[in-house]
Amino acid sequence: MGAGRLYAAVAAGGFRRYATYRAATAAGVLTNTAFGLILVYTYLALWDVRPHLGGYDQAQAVTYVWLGQAFLAALAIGGGGVEDELMERIRTGDIAVDLYRPADLQLWWLSADAGRAMFQLLGRGVLPFLFGALFFPVYLPSDPLTWAAFLGAVPLALLVGFGIRFLVAMSAFWLLDGAGVAQMAVLAGYFCSGMLLPLNVFPGALGEVVRALPWSSLLQAPADILLGHADPLGTYVFQGAWAVALLALGRLVQSAATRRVVVQGG
Repeated sequence: MGAGRLYAAVAAGGFRRYATYRAATAAGVLTNTAFGLILVYTYLALWDVRPHLGGYDQAQAVTYVWLGQAFLAALAIGGGGVEDELMERIRTGDIAVDLYRPADLQLWWLSADAGRAMFQLLGRGVLPFLFGALFFPVYLPSDPLTWAAFLGAVPLALLVGFGIRFLVAMSAFWLLDGAGVAQMAVLAGYFCSGMLLPLNVFPGALGEVVRALPWSSLLQAPADILLGHADPLGTYVFQGAWAVALLALGRLVQSAATRRVVVQGG
C-alpha cells in the first residue's frame, strides 16, 4: 500500500470510528444548538446596544455564532481531538508500538484527526448551522466564489488546529501527564479563536495580538472570508504560514521526544 493510500485509510478509519458514536453525536448536536442559542441571544442584545460592533451587522454576528458552533467539535477548539488518545498512549508507553509502524507518526495522527474532523463537521456541525439559518436572520453570501473561498480556509484551519494540539500532546513525553497543558490549550482556544466573542471587537493592542496568534486561523479567519471582511488570498497565506510553522515545530519536538522515549508501566 502506498503512503497516500495508507493515510487515506487512516482518515477513513477515523471517520468510521466516530460515526459509531450515534448517541454522543446526537447529544453533541443538541449541546451545540443550546450553546448557540445562548450566544445568539447574548449577541443580539449586545448588537442592539452597539450596532455594527467589530464591523459586523446583526445578521453577520448571528452567522458568526452558528459558524462557531459548526466548527467547535470539528476543529476540537474545546478539546476532544486525537491529542487525548495520543497523550494517553505516551503515558502508558503504547507510543512505542506507534513508533515501530512503517508510517510517520505525525502524518498518521493528522490523518486520523482529519477523519474525525470531517465526521464531526458533517455529523455534529451542519445541523446547528442549519437550525440557526432557519430560525434567525443570518448573512449568507449569494456569490458561489465566496463560499468556495470559505471552504478553502477550512482545511487550513484544521492543519493549524492539529499543529497546536500535536504540540500539546508531545508535552506528555516530558510531563507524562499532559492534562494541565491540554486544559490551558482549551482555554486559549476558546478565547483566542473568537469562539466566545469575535476577535474584531477586541480593543487596541489586545485585538492586534489575538488576531496575530494561530488560534485566529480556526474560526475568525474563515468567518471573515464568509462574511466578506477578509481577502481570501491574504487569509490563506496567514493560515498556511502558521500551519507550516506549527507542523515543523511539532516534527522537531517529536524528533527530540522519540530520542528519549521512556516506556511507562513496564
